[in-house]
Amino acid sequence: MSNTGLSRRGFLQSTSLLAGATLVSTSATLTEPPVALAQTRIEEVGTVLKLRLQTEDVVDFQIRQYLMKRVATLPAPKTAAGWTSEQKHLREHLLEDVIFHGWPKEWVNAQPTFEDLGLVPSGKEYRLRKLRYKIVPGFSTTALLYEPEKPNGKVPAIIDLNGHAANGKAADYKQKRCINNALQGIYALSLEWLGMGELAVPENNHWSGAHLNLVGLGATGLFYLAIRKAVDYLCQHPNVDCKRIGATGLSGGAWQTIIIASLDERIAACAPACGYFSFTSAIERNSDVGDLEYHPHDLFIDGDYSTLTAMVAPRSILLMYGAEDQYGLRAPLQKPHLYDEIKPFFKLYGKEENIAFYENVDPGTHNYELDSREQSYAFFTRHFNMPVVEHEVQVDGEVKSYQELTVGLPKDNLTITGLARKIAADFQRQPIPEDAPSRSKWATTSRARLKEIIRYKPVTMRHAWPLFSTRNKGVRSIGYRLEFDNELSATAIWMKSTTAADDAPLAILLDDSGLRSIRMDIISDPVRLQTLTTSPDNAVSWHINRGEQVLAVNLIFTGDASPDYPKNEPLHVPEIYPQLLSTPAQMPGVMAWLATRPPSALYGLLLSAAGDRPLGMQAAQLVGVADWVRKDSGTKNISVETQGIRNQVTALVACAVEPACFSTLSTRDGMKSLGYLLEKPVRYQEAPDLFCLDLYKDFDIDTLAAIAEPTKVRQTFPEGQVG
Repeated sequence: MSNTGLSRRGFLQSTSLLAGATLVSTSATLTEPPVALAQTRIEEVGTVLKLRLQTEDVVDFQIRQYLMKRVATLPAPKTAAGWTSEQKHLREHLLEDVIFHGWPKEWVNAQPTFEDLGLVPSGKEYRLRKLRYKIVPGFSTTALLYEPEKPNGKVPAIIDLNGHAANGKAADYKQKRCINNALQGIYALSLEWLGMGELAVPENNHWSGAHLNLVGLGATGLFYLAIRKAVDYLCQHPNVDCKRIGATGLSGGAWQTIIIASLDERIAACAPACGYFSFTSAIERNSDVGDLEYHPHDLFIDGDYSTLTAMVAPRSILLMYGAEDQYGLRAPLQKPHLYDEIKPFFKLYGKEENIAFYENVDPGTHNYELDSREQSYAFFTRHFNMPVVEHEVQVDGEVKSYQELTVGLPKDNLTITGLARKIAADFQRQPIPEDAPSRSKWATTSRARLKEIIRYKPVTMRHAWPLFSTRNKGVRSIGYRLEFDNELSATAIWMKSTTAADDAPLAILLDDSGLRSIRMDIISDPVRLQTLTTSPDNAVSWHINRGEQVLAVNLIFTGDASPDYPKNEPLHVPEIYPQLLSTPAQMPGVMAWLATRPPSALYGLLLSAAGDRPLGMQAAQLVGVADWVRKDSGTKNISVETQGIRNQVTALVACAVEPACFSTLSTRDGMKSLGYLLEKPVRYQEAPDLFCLDLYKDFDIDTLAAIAEPTKVRQTFPEGQVG
């Protein structure tokens, strides 16, 4: 329920229901049958506790402001030699610590293994060859090689990268470009992309990369290896000039282009089209946040895609963006951070002509159509010191069907999630020690490692903003927006009996659904309704009737502390999309795209790329809330109760990093193991906080509970859950 349209009087009247609805007093005089009264009151509690104490727009603004302070300043080298040296160190750091985080060295350094599966009938003056190659053991992908029929000695080659096209390497604009490259005397290696074309299975969805992060492999490493193996192959090809290799692609292909061009100096020239953006742009506009692989953990600590663009210098780059891109990646919005601010890096080398920016206006959309293709032909032939080609040869009749270009993959080919499961199956964690001294030492070491993984940064309460209060029928309540010293917030409702002591035991209630930890499913059971006042399933009444206090909390990214619109409302389409960015014909595609991109997921990516971890931020808020409660009320007995897998893990982590903070932790409907996230599998968008890099590699539910001692942990799980 949104607070939009709710009058002040109506709001106060609704919140006043909380008193009577929360406490079902055994001494009250009832004027209607007990079951009917209990049911009415439970429903009223649910209504009140769903009130949004702050809107999603407020949360969105807070997170944007928080992120903007984490944008790294562009390097400011004074000489070409200085920037070359700094590039070298950045490249080594980003590859080793970010892109290939956790990846086995033998996989990273393995020689390419390409299978030649024969020629496809093609037009004159070029040949078309099917290839299959291994990215990592058990995980293969496919490619097409467009070859000049009569190469003149060693000639240039271009890696052609897919964007988000369901038909993958069979996309007609890509085929036309590759054929023209071959006719120009350039080898064109067209790669399939994870999740597209022949790799289009659900567990290769790009957001499945979160499962790799969870088990300790930086997800972007898989995407990067697929491209780098192709560069290795071309460098070993007898007819390819390894000093004249290019890369190009649309949308996600543009992202692949900049990631390989910036980190692999063998790419001499690149032409990304409509598909990557600076960290600043991503904060300013959600449309500028890419898929999960765009944002590897910690990438933005030392720079972002502006920095990566500068790392291409003094090699050649052509940036192409549409003037009317329906997804928002419009040329005037990208040019300041990716061209204007980067041109000085090329000037250091006296190579300003090696960076160019082109605004496509025909058709001006998110495209790699004729105008952009011809720009790329002229760019590559010029920088490869070939006769400059400015026009495309008409090859519509040469475009093949998807079936004709299918290469074929092994039947047991791994998927992204399958690879994560394979890695998890080989985990061998240190057993939890049984004797007290060893257990204590293990817990101390494990706690330090956990804080490192979740990037734990304690927060304190800057101000608890009271939003409303009630005192009715024996119950007090106060609603708060809780502002922390990092300028992010949570929301809470504090409830207790008017006769309860200020320092009475307090239960912090957390619910994944944002329903303030009230279970509404029990109202359909008349037998249980008769025992609501003594049933712990009705958490609020249970605690208040025992003389205890309750603090129902929404931590950041849950309930009204989330930037997401309520889940029971239709898909929220920002007004800017239909008004400015997209035509009616484009809107179905844009809406399908928006449906996969809740703001909490996008901000989760950006926060992790900037060095934070949403899970650590939530745990810090929970500890900060407990510290505030302890200071404000004097209570020494604070417990936590959770509903759902997200808050289960948040609370376990909070108890593990600060084991003296809470007396008990009780969880309902949690997970027996983090392996559940892989086995179900749970989508990243459903629980962005849980997919914390290295978490499952080093910890599981039982180890977190053990580290939390002396906190007493009691957990219940759904029947039949595995993983």
